[in-house]
Amino acid sequence: MSQLYDEMLRPTGIRGTQYSLLVAVQMSGPISVTQLADNAVMDRTTLTRNLEVLEKQGFVDVTSGEDRRTRLVTITTEGRAVLLQAYPLWEQAQARIKAALSEDRLQMLMEGLTKLVESTQAK
Repeated sequence: MSQLYDEMLRPTGIRGTQYSLLVAVQMSGPISVTQLADNAVMDRTTLTRNLEVLEKQGFVDVTSGEDRRTRLVTITTEGRAVLLQAYPLWEQAQARIKAALSEDRLQMLMEGLTKLVESTQAK
């Protein structure tokens, strides 16, 4: 599935994981790297690598918070623009997945993914 999203989003210059991170930052406003990692169910090292790419592309800013150990992520104007460009492509990918699966299978997939995420967050 990730290959489908990457393929569909290719014209925008971002990958599916980057799209998801941009959406998360857009929805949350300025967010700490730690909180973003928790929200994205991603380890901080992987998140940091992804954020470095997004920052080099000019889609996010990563700055020091009030406490120098805290880093805050904000979306840039360019990041919001690429989200607007990517959203219809993401919708097309969603439609292709829905068309390929029956409603029951799609529901089972979503439930399974939800349980998987919950199990990784259980402490």
